[in-house]
Parts: sequence; structure tokens; C-alpha cells
Amino acid sequence: MMTLLKTVKVLVVDDNPLVRELIARGMEPHAEVATAADGADALLKVVDNPPDLIISDYKMAGLDGRQLYEKLRGREQTRHIPFIFVAGRGDIEEKLRPLVDGVEDFIPKPFFLKDLVRLAKKVVDRLHLEKLQQRASRPGVIQGRLEEMGITDLMQSLEMGGKSCRLTLRRDREECELYFVAGQCRHAQLGALEGDEAVYQVVHWTEGDFEIDFNAAAGRTTTTRSTTGLLMEAMRLLDEANSNKVES
Repeated sequence: MMTLLKTVKVLVVDDNPLVRELIARGMEPHAEVATAADGADALLKVVDNPPDLIISDYKMAGLDGRQLYEKLRGREQTRHIPFIFVAGRGDIEEKLRPLVDGVEDFIPKPFFLKDLVRLAKKVVDRLHLEKLQQRASRPGVIQGRLEEMGITDLMQSLEMGGKSCRLTLRRDREECELYFVAGQCRHAQLGALEGDEAVYQVVHWTEGDFEIDFNAAAGRTTTTRSTTGLLMEAMRLLDEANSNKVES
């Protein structure tokens, strides 16, 4: 299993200790996780050590999730921190849905932990990519290892961020270039392979290097699906191949 360098800090806020611990454990493989027992505790911890993402329950005694959000939005140093809210469906529609600035998503109760972690991990991956961009040695160019951030995570992060760029993947002597326009993979080239087939071949690489150049632009369109569509079809083809191996 791939391990992501924990460069992203996540604060889990919930006044139910069992739920708080459950979410924290689910996120620990993907981020540096801290917890807060309620909104007031979270406010103190955020001011002292701002996280990159807050996963917060809405209904809490004292300072609830929305009040925490509003207080942090009122401070210049913390107003940029994105939120994921966990709440009942009624509260989401009536109390939280209007909060669009900096709110990544809403998780309705009851929820499956794997669904929350999958959604939160997409945000964590995007934030990780942004941190890499800030540390880039060349303007507009990010470099890293596929062992650190996998191809699926990279593609999903570029799609979520609506990025336009060239993603170059290198493994041994193989090299693949994928061009994105507003988050959608428009062109892919792996040797003689182009388009969808090139993506399907490369998406399962688990080691090698990647480089993202935000200065490069796509000159051609060879793919026929959205970024999500390409990834879903790649997974389907892999499942189909594995099923055939078992049957044979």
C-alpha cells in the first residue's frame, strides 16, 4: 500500500469521543491528524496551530460547527482553512448549505467511514499538491515520486483543482505525458499509444517519478472520456483482467 508523506494537517472536531476517534483513525494513514473535543477546543487549537483542513461535526454543545466556521472566517489568519461538515440531512439543507466559501463538502449522518475518508482524502491530496507547488524549485513546475502520491490521486487532484498542465510520468525507461485542460485529461501519449489506451496502461504504475508543468498546454485532443471517466474505466478493465486470471 502506498504511503503519502504527511504534509497535510487535519483537525477532527466532534464532541462524541467515539466518532471523533473513528474519524481520526480513518484519516491517520493520509494526513497528520489532531482532534478537538468541541468547537471551543477547536478554536483554541486552530489559533495556536492552524490545520490545512477541518472535519467538523455541526451539532455540538456550546460552540457548534457553524459558529466555529464563522469565527475562523472572521480572522485573516484562519479564513482560508477549508471545512468538511458532518451533519444531519435537515441541518445540511437548512443551516449549512448556504455556507459555500471554503466548504469542501457535507457528509450526511449516518455515514460510512470509508465514504468520509474517500472524500476527505481527495481534499488532502489536492492540498498536498498545492504544498508541493509552493515548494517548487522552478516556477510552475512540481516534481515528486509516485511512491509519495499515486497517479490516481494526482489525476483526481488536478481534476478537483480544475488545473491546466502537463503531467509527465517516468518509470525506468518509459515516459508518459498527460495534458490537462481545466482538470480534464485531453491528451495522453505513452510510446506509440495515445489517448484513452495510454491512460489505461499507465494509471497502475506504483513507482517512478512525476512532474507537473503548469506552463505547458495541450495542443491535441486524443481522449474520449472525462478524467473521472478514464479512471473508472481503468479500474473496470483491471477488475476484468483480474477476474479472467482467476477463471483461467
